[in-house]
Amino acid sequence: MEELELQVKRIHEKLQQVLRQREFLLKENGKLKEEIRQLKQTDSGRAGQVEQLKQQVEILKVKKGELPVAEKAVLERRLSQYIREIDRCIALLAE
Repeated sequence: MEELELQVKRIHEKLQQVLRQREFLLKENGKLKEEIRQLKQTDSGRAGQVEQLKQQVEILKVKKGELPVAEKAVLERRLSQYIREIDRCIALLAE
């Protein structure tokens, strides 16, 4: 009988240890998920900054007249697309 009680006691202690470890891992998992969320937010912010800087570089190249013919054509097409989009927005607002 005593041996059975000892086994039950060991099982109970091991169960308590597993439960403590589970709680620790759940907390750590929550912290890591939050860190991932923050890093993704930072990454998207920096991606926006990179895009803005690329646009500024293009603008500076255009101002200096250093834009190659191929890039100039691409820029003109992009500007035309922006203008068409703006015209569509104006037409929708006018309705």
